[in-house]
Amino acid sequence: MPNFTRRTLAIAAATFALVGCGQANGAGGSANAVTGDMTLGDPNAPVKVVEYASLTCPHCAEFHETVFPEFKKKYVDTGKVQYTFKEFLTPPAAVAAAGSLLARCAGKDKYFDVISAVFHSQSEWQTSGPRESLLRVAKSAGMTEEQFDKCVGDREALQELNARVDKAAKEGNIQFTPTFVINGKKVKEGAMTLPDLDAAIAAASK
Repeated sequence: MPNFTRRTLAIAAATFALVGCGQANGAGGSANAVTGDMTLGDPNAPVKVVEYASLTCPHCAEFHETVFPEFKKKYVDTGKVQYTFKEFLTPPAAVAAAGSLLARCAGKDKYFDVISAVFHSQSEWQTSGPRESLLRVAKSAGMTEEQFDKCVGDREALQELNARVDKAAKEGNIQFTPTFVINGKKVKEGAMTLPDLDAAIAAASK
């Protein structure tokens, strides 16, 4: 899926209420969203795998439901790979942003569980709507509805998300989701299979 620019992110901020993803509150930091890169695995691992993904991208969801668990078991849990998830927004941008903010508000310990749950919830959005699905995920992570609304309406956190996506587009030339970068080299635009990852990690390990 194509990337979205700073202007689109500004539109996303303005449309939170319209899509039912909470009211912007202007109280920066009130939801205590964590900052910095979100990683799994040994920071000293010889191979670094970075995935740029959007929580509204169906190809990203399929990867995380069908490939990621085995990839994590085979490479991350064994110390061979450090994995980093980087947010990138695709339509509907406001929903992608809300899901990203929610995952960070849940905290580092629950971040990847929330990412997985949001991906899984994509199939529910046509029936229950994204707000109800995201709120259910938030509650499963121990958040109240009030905390959820503060989280997805946190302008300061949205600006930080905006900056991360803008940097990825400008400095990393990221244009599609998912995009995989291994040891600093862009290796694939589009979902990877486990054999794809096997080959790319083997090449990076040489």
